[in-house]
Amino acid sequence: MTLHPTADHSPATSSPAGHSPARRSPAGRSRLRTLLGTAVGAGVLAIAVPLSVTAPAFADSGSGAVFVQLNSAAGNAIAAYARSGDGTLTPAGSYATGGLGGTELNAPLDALASQSGLVLDRDERTLVAVNAGSNTVTSFRTRGAGLDRVSVVPSGGQFPSSVAVRGNLAYVLNAGGDGAISGFRLDDGRLSPLKGSTRTLGLGNLNPPLFITAPAQIGFSGDGRFLIVTTKAKNLLLTYALGADGRPAASPVATTSAGAVPFSFVVDPRGTVHVTEAGTGATSSYRVAGDGTLKLIASSASSGGAALCWNVRVGRYLFGANAGSAALSSWTIGANGAAVLKSAVAATTNAGPIDLAASSDSRTVYVEESVAGTLGAYSVGADGSLTRIQTVTGLPVFNAGGMEGIAAS
Repeated sequence: MTLHPTADHSPATSSPAGHSPARRSPAGRSRLRTLLGTAVGAGVLAIAVPLSVTAPAFADSGSGAVFVQLNSAAGNAIAAYARSGDGTLTPAGSYATGGLGGTELNAPLDALASQSGLVLDRDERTLVAVNAGSNTVTSFRTRGAGLDRVSVVPSGGQFPSSVAVRGNLAYVLNAGGDGAISGFRLDDGRLSPLKGSTRTLGLGNLNPPLFITAPAQIGFSGDGRFLIVTTKAKNLLLTYALGADGRPAASPVATTSAGAVPFSFVVDPRGTVHVTEAGTGATSSYRVAGDGTLKLIASSASSGGAALCWNVRVGRYLFGANAGSAALSSWTIGANGAAVLKSAVAATTNAGPIDLAASSDSRTVYVEESVAGTLGAYSVGADGSLTRIQTVTGLPVFNAGGMEGIAAS
């Protein structure tokens, strides 16, 4: 496959759809699929530059990087890009994970139907990727925009779709079948299973799982004492207390979501958990109580977009991707920790915006555009505004499969 970075100095345009997907009934699920499947984005004029299949010399320069998981069923790989000071990207190679990509059943435009399928620990210079089609997880050591594969290990379950990393501890969310979480130690980038850390979620799904009833994300609380899992159509947020040995409690604390279809979440520096709701288009903000219960602070107004499923934090701003209406929405984190809707349409995108990542300097947000097969780069203004600065083309177009997972340094 050849990837093509291209410059785009004017925002893409699109026509946002109306309302967000419905709840858990069969009709609601059908509506969710319909809304997700109607994503329409605009094309942009671009000049293509071919990708080198090996990393060039600047990969070791210590400059920023962006990594995109290609998620092919024939062989998963990570596309690497060097990031310049202005946020634009230059291809820096493609690296096989040693595993296979996968696609959830009936997925409308997002193969893994998850957030954090690819995670970068910037401090430890470790990148971790899920291989949903081979039930494995891969770790790499990073060197600028270059990657060295360190380990490929069983995921501890079926269809791994999301991963969380904190220090020397990693946890994988397995979405297939009943679903499970499973822990790993990280030693100089090498994954090794944490014995006695696997916990079933009891979701009673299939393998591959049906996308709407599969869990969406795993992550750590701000203080690292808990693991948090979102369950989408179950409308539950599951919280596992972690012991001193890194192993989770035998069973989770379950909190009913404030809105329908909780999907992705980010945790801000104060430990507030901000959760997107695909069924309402809102963001709900929670604090984590001492027993692991998630206490609602407030829910924002709806963005009005279709299928708000992914989010990223940049300073005091949150940005969310509306997959079905080809738009990014924005929120401001208030003094009380609540996310307040700032702009229902902060920017338009090409078709099928899904996973998001922010650069380490907080100046650029990158979004995978699955239906268009592109990657959009947006500069972030001091006021939280977004301006599209580049379009990278030639990435896999969603067609019962496609890219999923993005990370940036």
